[in-house]
This record gives sequence, C-alpha cells and structure tokens, in this order.
Amino acid sequence: MKMRLLEAATTLALCLAGPLFAQSSTPATTAAAPAKAAHPALWVVKDADTTLYLFGTIHVLKPGYGWFDGAVKKAFDESKLLVLELPDADEKAAQPLVMKLATATDGKTLTARLPEPARDHYVKAMTGLGLPPQAFDTFEPWFAAVNLGLIPALKAGYDPNSGAEKTLTAAAKAQGKRIAGFETLEQQLGYFDTMPIPLQIKFLDETAKESGKASETLDKMVTQWAAGDPEALGRTINQGMRSQPEVGRLLLADRNKRWAAVIKDMMAEPGTVFIAVGAGHLAGADSVQAQLKRYRLSATRITQ
Repeated sequence: MKMRLLEAATTLALCLAGPLFAQSSTPATTAAAPAKAAHPALWVVKDADTTLYLFGTIHVLKPGYGWFDGAVKKAFDESKLLVLELPDADEKAAQPLVMKLATATDGKTLTARLPEPARDHYVKAMTGLGLPPQAFDTFEPWFAAVNLGLIPALKAGYDPNSGAEKTLTAAAKAQGKRIAGFETLEQQLGYFDTMPIPLQIKFLDETAKESGKASETLDKMVTQWAAGDPEALGRTINQGMRSQPEVGRLLLADRNKRWAAVIKDMMAEPGTVFIAVGAGHLAGADSVQAQLKRYRLSATRITQ
C-alpha cells in the first residue's frame, strides 16, 4: 500500500489539529506520568546583534514527553519573541471559518462526488472508525481527508493540547513574551480549500485506504523527532508530499520560501527570537535552512 501518501495525509491533518479539534488548554489536574526523554533538533542563525533559533515541532503528542528542557529551554528563555506557524487560534473564531471554507457549495454530497472504488475505500474507513459514511457529506473532500488522518491519532491517545505549540505558547504567556505567526488561520485553511477537487479526491482516497495505519505513521514520526533525527523525519514527512508534487509545492516549498524571506528581514532587527514550526519544514532539500542560503544566512545545528 502507498504508505508515503498516508504519511502526507497524517502530516497535513496535524496542521489543523487545533482549529478542527479545539479543546480546553487547561492543564490536567491528575498526576503526570514520568516524562519520556526527547531531544528534538534545534538550530541557530545569528549575526553580531541578532540571534534566531529554529525549532521543529510535532503538532500533537501523547502526554508525557519531556522535551522542553536543556538547550531548547535555554534558547526559549533567552528569546523575547516567539514566532509560530500560526498563533493560538481563538476557538469561537476558528470554528465558523473552518466550516465556511470546508462546506461544499455546489450541492453535491461527498459520497455522491466520489467515484468508485474511492467511495468504497471511504465508506470502509469511516465505518472502521465507528462513524456513519454520511458524516462529512456536506463538506469538501479535503476536510474529510484531514479528519481521517487525525481521528485515528486522537483515538490512539494523541492530543493537540500536548503538542509543542501549546507548551511553547503557555510558557511565552507566562513569561510575558510577544507571540507572532508566519500565517493566519485563513491562509492555512486556504491551502487545502484551493486544491482542485480531483486532487482533493485523490488525497482523500489514499488517506482512506491507509486510515488504519495513521497512528502507526505518527508513532514513527514522533520517534524520529524525539531522537533529534531531522534527516529521517524529513524523509518520512516530505516523501509523501513529493508523491503529489502540487501538494508538496503548496504546503512545503512555497511556504518555506516565504518564511525564509521573513526570517531574512528579522535579521535586520537586534534581539533574540525563538521560531517554532512543524519539523517537516526544517528537513529536506526545500527546508527553511536551505532557503535561507539564498540570503547568505547559515543555520547551525545546536548539539544537545
């Protein structure tokens, strides 16, 4: 089966983990389990008066990973500004926007839109998750694909509130740091919503065929992230997107180019900044670090 497309689907689902499955970010009051040590990769870009840290995140994690310490914590504490892909979205504002963009407007139901055998794959995946096949009938295919990529992970114990962005955001607010984002929620949703319908259907079909392995794929990504192995993580995340070049360009290469241009401008301002984006953006030939070389900026890996 085409695991590479499942890896892409799972990764894309994580981008919308917050807006689609917004939950209270109030910490649990139960006793925390012993932390599983993790040492994710960290880089630094600096000149005489500016220091920018680049940190790769996983958007959802199972509770219990201990990663916010050592060099990562030191770099964060030194920084005056936290920059994320997307600042913490307000749930009340996010949900109507998601529904507006995800809802089909041509009157076709999702199940009627899908050709055979894609419809069979989709129905099998939905029933396997205990969901009625008509649950997403009023929505566009990308929305169903994102959900099919993420729901199995949630069932396996992954939680958006345990993701790195939640931890960093809470720490930044506690320390009074400024928080900014590279993108808006509408921009991120637009990457999916503007996909041509045939591409959305292909995305959904491949996700549905491999839905049962979604949590296994995420386990693999988290293990590579925790081991501080961006090369392996990059292959896992980015290879799937490369099998659909249009998706890879839209969600990785083009965004990395835009972010690198913003980072170049940041270097003109004195100070220390902690930048945290999905780990896939910091790996592979089209990584943010590779794009920074266009501006003669070098990112150096920090040994932990």
